[in-house]
Amino acid sequence: MGKLVDRAQWSGASDDAGVWRGEIEGRHLGANVSVIFVHTDKPGGGPRLHRHPYAETFIIRKGRALFTVGEDRFEASAGQIITCPANVAHKFENLGPGTLEQIDIHEASQFSTEWLE
Repeated sequence: MGKLVDRAQWSGASDDAGVWRGEIEGRHLGANVSVIFVHTDKPGGGPRLHRHPYAETFIIRKGRALFTVGEDRFEASAGQIITCPANVAHKFENLGPGTLEQIDIHEASQFSTEWLE
């Protein structure tokens, strides 16, 4: 059976005009993926170096970001997709100017993060 998830369940906001920021774990939906909706206006904003025991895919919706994935560095912009294999250290930061929006897809039913910095 399918499930419908209201915005308030993953973002804490109920209006469609607001910022897309939040997350949801698939385990609550019977799915094997979890999703983070990233929205940051601050240049340099983003998570510290970390890794997961599963792969992660990043879809850039708006703005520009600098990704570090293992030894590789990518400058990515709206419309591009970056992948990160399981157990590889990674991070990203908003390059600005302006807002960075992305959808981060974790290939697991719940989040598991090991912070390295």
